[in-house]
Amino acid sequence: MDLRLQDQPMRNEAVAMEVSSRYWKICQLGLTNPKGYECRTVPLAQAFWQQQPLNLLKANIQATFNDYFFNRPATVEAKNQAIAGLCLRCYVSYPILKACQTLANLFGGANFTYQDLLPFVLNDDGKSLRIIAQDGKTQLVFNNQEVTAPSTYSLFTLEILRTYKPNSSTSMSLDNWAYLQTKQNKELKNFLSEFGFKHLSDWALINKARPKQLERLLARDRHLMTVFHSVYRRDRLKLRQKGIKKCPDPSEAQLQEMRDRLQEQKIVFNSTGELLKAIKQVATQLRQYDIWSYREPLETYDPETDSYVSRADLPKDFSNEADELEGRELLIFLQESLKIALDDAIAQEIKTHLNKLTKSKSYALLAQQFIPGLQLYYAQGMSLAEITPQLGMSSWDQTRRILNPGELLQKIRLLTVQQLLDKILEKAKEMGLTKIPPAPDYLKTVSEQIEAFADEEIFQEAATEIRAGKNRSLDSSYAQKLRSYLEKY
Repeated sequence: MDLRLQDQPMRNEAVAMEVSSRYWKICQLGLTNPKGYECRTVPLAQAFWQQQPLNLLKANIQATFNDYFFNRPATVEAKNQAIAGLCLRCYVSYPILKACQTLANLFGGANFTYQDLLPFVLNDDGKSLRIIAQDGKTQLVFNNQEVTAPSTYSLFTLEILRTYKPNSSTSMSLDNWAYLQTKQNKELKNFLSEFGFKHLSDWALINKARPKQLERLLARDRHLMTVFHSVYRRDRLKLRQKGIKKCPDPSEAQLQEMRDRLQEQKIVFNSTGELLKAIKQVATQLRQYDIWSYREPLETYDPETDSYVSRADLPKDFSNEADELEGRELLIFLQESLKIALDDAIAQEIKTHLNKLTKSKSYALLAQQFIPGLQLYYAQGMSLAEITPQLGMSSWDQTRRILNPGELLQKIRLLTVQQLLDKILEKAKEMGLTKIPPAPDYLKTVSEQIEAFADEEIFQEAATEIRAGKNRSLDSSYAQKLRSYLEKY
């Protein structure tokens, strides 16, 4: 007789109990705990769990709690609706914790740990009963008299539930939805941006790169990064010891040392300038990697082990030549598509704005000054106040209404992002990554990534130039493209 078979039911029962505890144990901040958090039993949620019929516990209890909380059948009291919500809040606290740990592992390095991220999203102690108001937005809390009133602060766990659509055919699992929403939390992203998470220099980006981010590089580029890290990180540590936080450009001596080491591996660069260019190209790939890897969380929840595992549909061998070629093809396609989309958006919006001025009763006579005004602004770097007498305008305010470079930038940005998204979705369809029309969750995620990519590459720098005021330097790729187009008039 195989004893392992006898033991299997007991093991399954233990695993089921461990998984079920997620509905009545909540991950909360633990300031005195070295881990930064603790998983505490919530008695009210545990008692509610134990009251459920045994056959229900063995079935899909989450579907039942979803029904209680989101739909509240007539047979369910308002308090039980809130307790079901409490059980779900306990449940989503685990993927919240997991997302923080993943972000810190990928991007934290010496700057921050996952413990630093927890206060922004792990703000639920499970002590209050709450529901969502009929407006679908307001969090309501039960007081001692079991009367609901608007909460004075928002729980992130409940915000995740508020935005979740459990009955949608395109909905993610609750685990994946909580995981994704945590990574997109506004306060968390603001914190990460302070450490350059979104706006890293090439050198800081490469210096912080982790093995997972390097896996899809070509073999030659991976060797290049290994050598870069061995030289740059060694010297970077010395600078940090001196209190210098900024990652400087690699020195000529560092580049020459890297070049010599690469030559020993039969990877030859004819000059340090050629090597520097190759390093920057790798940085570009690292910046854009997430556009294609972030269709949905890279891990899924496995109830059998109560842990997250890599998605089964992802390739296991990232060094496969076909994958490398596909990644390079996507990167080139993305870069070229952005250039084309920007050119088209500039031409379209300038024509649209000029046509609007021409048809305006108030500004028709000044429409012919629009192109010369933009040329003075972007080609000669003149301010609106300086342009006003040049064009015979009556005031600075009139010049602003005619030219309005900030509004023009925003409209061109909107058109560029939309055109780029259309191209990306069509490409994704060709590669079997999605269907047309795409699922809402897929579309939302890709849209946000495309928008962030376009801002990083073009529009953030362009907006900074406009806000700079006097002595601005209009050298962004947006300004260059706009000048090139205006030269045709």
